[in-house]
Amino acid sequence: MEHNTLKVYFAGDLFDAKDLGGNLMLADAIERVSQNRYRIMLPQDGECEVTDRTSQSIRDADFELLLACDCIIANFDGPDPDSGTVVEFCFAKAVDMPAVLLRTDFRNSGDHTLPDGEPWNLMCSHYPRTKVLHINGMMRYHECMKKAENAEAILKLYYESIAADAVAALDKVTGEKSWLSGDALAGQYLNTVKSIGGTLSERLETIWQDLIERKQNSGLYR
Repeated sequence: MEHNTLKVYFAGDLFDAKDLGGNLMLADAIERVSQNRYRIMLPQDGECEVTDRTSQSIRDADFELLLACDCIIANFDGPDPDSGTVVEFCFAKAVDMPAVLLRTDFRNSGDHTLPDGEPWNLMCSHYPRTKVLHINGMMRYHECMKKAENAEAILKLYYESIAADAVAALDKVTGEKSWLSGDALAGQYLNTVKSIGGTLSERLETIWQDLIERKQNSGLYR
């Protein structure tokens, strides 16, 4: 499909310096490599702005950002994917967001021993409009080390190479036909918001009409 600028929710760990810095660098690289066809939305950028700091208010703010996006990249690194990331991925699939499951962790785990298994629980696999992107992070790092002479150059090349693969994966899934028609979009989103509960309905109330119209005009639901 011919892309407008699409908002991409970046789901993944955001609990330490490596997570936060790595998320930011990859997000920046994806925007550069895609020439701003994809705008990466990082939950970590908004969580500190949630004023009352309850678990529900933080959760609802993340869901608000997720449902306002057009696509999702879910980072599935680690022995088991982060539980919050899995929840966000599942709700994204409830409204058939194009999705990329990104794993740079070279370790095997989960149900990888099955013929069609992945290195995570099988319940996270085999969804429509979803691309699994496996990159051996260690091998890619050493490839970049051979091509650059200092840490700054290595990191730039490293994240840009991962970003190039992520952009190609996003291009693929956004070009696939949705099972959800534009006419049914508003009802599906409304039911999803109801199933999440909390304050999400109130959070989305003022932007609801614009949100649905933008998604209907995005070319992703045909």
